[in-house]
Amino acid sequence: SHGSSSKRNKPNAHVTMNSGTIPTAKPNQENNKDKCPICMDDFTCKTSLEKCKHSFCKECIDQSMKLKSVCPICQTVYGKLEGDQPKDASMKVTTYYKTSLPGYEKYGTITINYDIPHGRQGPEHPHPGKLYYGTTRKAYLPDSQEGRHVLSLLQRAFHQRLIFTIGTSSTTGLQDCVTWNDIHHKTSTHGGADSYGYPDPDYLKRVQEELKAKGI
Repeated sequence: SHGSSSKRNKPNAHVTMNSGTIPTAKPNQENNKDKCPICMDDFTCKTSLEKCKHSFCKECIDQSMKLKSVCPICQTVYGKLEGDQPKDASMKVTTYYKTSLPGYEKYGTITINYDIPHGRQGPEHPHPGKLYYGTTRKAYLPDSQEGRHVLSLLQRAFHQRLIFTIGTSSTTGLQDCVTWNDIHHKTSTHGGADSYGYPDPDYLKRVQEELKAKGI
């Protein structure tokens, strides 16, 4: 802490947020109730969020919300969350009525084809101006009532640029790649949960929880 020094004299705590990284806030300790969890200094124009009641400096939380519309402490979503999925990504849906997935033998199969071409990173990405590697992905859902509901949620998440992000590939370790963004997809029709396939009776429920965490 900078003690009693004024906001003018301390290093600008807000500048570090403009790089595109989301500020992380530490939950206030008992003896730290009068400090903003983002800049860790005394509150300036203290403001509390409506749903979760966490408090911040007005300027700190305004900057944070520009980057991501969530409370930095508890991740409660405020407003419509938009991600940084490349803007020229496409999502094509096809339904095969005569092909079923293990565990959903009564239903057809919904196939989702994602296509994200190579491109150049924008200001919201880790390395603005640098090229990134695109990808194609195929995913499967049962053509049941719940499966179609999950499809509609995934379509909303796609339009809000939440399905993919740009980062380091967890499989190859390559940087500046298009990667999944914490919304799990079934990329195989068989093999069970260990192979990202079916049968997996809890998958539709789990993916709805993941979508809910992103405000969908």
